[in-house]
Amino acid sequence: MRGALSFLTPFGRSSVPSAQDMAWFPFVGMGIGLAVGGLWWGAAHVLPAAVAAAVAVAADGVLTGGLHLDGLADAADGLLPPLERRRRLDVMRDPALGAFGVVTLAVVLLVRFAVFATVAPAPLAVAALWGVSRAAMVVTSRVLPYARTEGGLADVFVAGARRRRTGSILVAVGLAGCVALAVAGRHGRGLVALVAEATMFAAVALFARRRIGGFTGDVLGAAGVVGETAGLVVLALRWS
Repeated sequence: MRGALSFLTPFGRSSVPSAQDMAWFPFVGMGIGLAVGGLWWGAAHVLPAAVAAAVAVAADGVLTGGLHLDGLADAADGLLPPLERRRRLDVMRDPALGAFGVVTLAVVLLVRFAVFATVAPAPLAVAALWGVSRAAMVVTSRVLPYARTEGGLADVFVAGARRRRTGSILVAVGLAGCVALAVAGRHGRGLVALVAEATMFAAVALFARRRIGGFTGDVLGAAGVVGETAGLVVLALRWS
């Protein structure tokens, strides 16, 4: 668990997670989501809704070290413009932020802020969404090919995971998924939000498969953020 916590958050000594650590990704994700949701809930009791929303968005960025938001921006710069496959991977590796990344990041953060500002705080729903996004990252690393042939952020632990038996990892991910479903079920739209999240995560992953032949660490981060955002939007829907 320590490796997963160090990789997915700024806490602990920075390290590359092992195959065993990957089994903890969904649980660390739920912990992050619960913290974000809890801060949102607490802030909403003493601050205006818009300020509480800003606290939630900022808390997510701080607790994840901006890891997945950075992946979203890099993936947008590489996947969206008309480029050759090799060039897409080079652009995604470049730390400079391009126009596609800026616009995508701004839109996603704006949508997340708008949801947090307009719905009643739901810490358990956020925990479930954040946990499922990390579970989906693990599953995607098992079923899609890795797009890079040279070194990258994701190749070390993905290669390590594929050399080991996957049973324990999938059991852990399945258990985390069951916990997330139970938690989300306590919110009126929680289960629908999880379906929307999984759908959008898969859409981003499959889009990357078509564009670059598989996934990278940036793609996993981007798919996670997009999936979470889709789930949040469902929570804000006005159903009669």
